[in-house]
Amino acid sequence: MKHFIQISFIFLFAVGSVFAQQEKGIVGTNNWLNNWTEFNSNQKEYGEPTQILTGTITEDTKLSKREVYLLMGNVFVTNNATLTIEPGTVIIGDFNTKASLTIAKGASIIANGLETDPIVFTSSRSVKRPGDWGGIIILGDGPTNKFGNGSVSSYYTELNAAVYKNSNFGGENPNANSGVMRYVRIEYAGKRISSDTYFSGLFLAGVGNETIFENIMISFCAGNSYEVWGGEVHFEKVVSYKSSSNDFKFNLGTQSKLYNSLAVRSPYVSSSQRSRCLQVISYDKKDEIDFTKKGSFVEVQNITLLTESDNLKSDIERGLVKEAIFIGQNASLDMSKSVVSGFNPAVLFEESIMVNQENLEKIKFTAMYFNNCDGNIFVENNYNNEDLENWYGNSAFFNVYSKSDDSETFIDLKNPKRPDFRLRINKIIATSTINLD
Repeated sequence: MKHFIQISFIFLFAVGSVFAQQEKGIVGTNNWLNNWTEFNSNQKEYGEPTQILTGTITEDTKLSKREVYLLMGNVFVTNNATLTIEPGTVIIGDFNTKASLTIAKGASIIANGLETDPIVFTSSRSVKRPGDWGGIIILGDGPTNKFGNGSVSSYYTELNAAVYKNSNFGGENPNANSGVMRYVRIEYAGKRISSDTYFSGLFLAGVGNETIFENIMISFCAGNSYEVWGGEVHFEKVVSYKSSSNDFKFNLGTQSKLYNSLAVRSPYVSSSQRSRCLQVISYDKKDEIDFTKKGSFVEVQNITLLTESDNLKSDIERGLVKEAIFIGQNASLDMSKSVVSGFNPAVLFEESIMVNQENLEKIKFTAMYFNNCDGNIFVENNYNNEDLENWYGNSAFFNVYSKSDDSETFIDLKNPKRPDFRLRINKIIATSTINLD
């Protein structure tokens, strides 16, 4: 009887593990990347512009699919106006004028595309490159941890009274609504502004949780793909593909969620300096922060972070692959059911973070799958990670560590048109064992 009970327990544990493993990384009965994403965007032709979009939009405006729009200079939507963009509309960012689109505080954008008819923002150049144009900025009146409110005026080359007025963000409304972005692609954004400053593909400052961000793909961005300052932002089914900088950067006391999303890095495109898949920090300059306010907190579930490399070991040795996740002091992260594959190491804590129970309870990794990483979790500039390994390696966290080829781990990475980054079922094997004696 005892032997039967042991066998039954092993069987039930194995079955339970199989179902748990199917839930790691991006999930879906079908591959939700199909139809609306584009992984070979430099081969796409969108036609010549038929309309010019420039200056300041002060009243409700609708962009039509039948036109192709050339975005020129810094375009602002202000005066509580709504910019509505029809499914299938193409907006081309002008290279010469460093085009950008800013939705000022109080205004909104309704870019509600369809799976079969996404909205596309792309470059005006025939040979497209990262940083060809600026990007999209949305400003709201959600809270931050700064003293007073903030401004993004430094992102614009033309500084005047209108720019200063329309570049402010922040307030006390975490439920603010700046509109909808769904089934949208943003390609080749991230124009350089100064020696160390770039536009982000999608930059959100003080944006509230009533704003919808779903099914967005940002590809080949020279700056951060997604950057969030303050507010409460909820991302679902968003993609960052071969960004030169960070894929997801959260800062200034944001209280955000990231769910069922994907970041793919390339050692030959991504910068090896200060760029990660996921960066959660609470400030850049400590003297600007009110520490009586909340630090940044991000809840992450079912995301896949992947380095796409033909020779990962060689790329790591050459310093082309860095950490996937970086957590700064006074920031918190709750990450679960996610895949981190092919990094050096998987996670890095800022050097100033003390390894103690108080801090570790603010940085959670649960039911994770760490694969092909040269080291798992470390403190910056400290190669002794025994305490961290013991903490996060505890069986209570259900974290799994593996060394498997990408072809064996993911369903179909090499498909040029419809890659599938979901995990192969039953391919995760835990490194720990259970003793029933």
